[in-house]
Amino acid sequence: MEDELFNRAAEELLIRSGGSTEIIIEARFPGSRLVGGRYHMATAKVYLYKEQLKEQCLELFGSLNRLREYVAVVCAHELGHAEDRELVSLSNRLDEEISHREHAEIALQIEENAWRYAESLLPDIDPEFMRTIIDESLYAYRRKLRTAIA
Repeated sequence: MEDELFNRAAEELLIRSGGSTEIIIEARFPGSRLVGGRYHMATAKVYLYKEQLKEQCLELFGSLNRLREYVAVVCAHELGHAEDRELVSLSNRLDEEISHREHAEIALQIEENAWRYAESLLPDIDPEFMRTIIDESLYAYRRKLRTAIA
């Protein structure tokens, strides 16, 4: 049942996006961080991590009642990275010698680009639900930028 939830969310979003990005669903992220999804630029694949997604959903919303929606939002965000035409150039700029502020601005822009795409892919989702996830996701990026500006 749970596998079906993840598979269906991924399949529906891939159809909506019209893209050909491969989405791989794994049990756990292979590290200690709470990473629910990621886009791997070198292989052009999206990875979703079931246990971390459930943990994130519980932390943000107190239950798994909206897990299907949560998975859809995270998956849409990762597909946003896959579809971002600026991602390669922005990522390359991160490898250049730039200031901490510029680095923080570019990292934030990469994430905001992916979130804009996710919002366009999920116009029917509860905006407050979506905003909660986006704000939580961008919190660390915004904090780094504020610190770099100060």
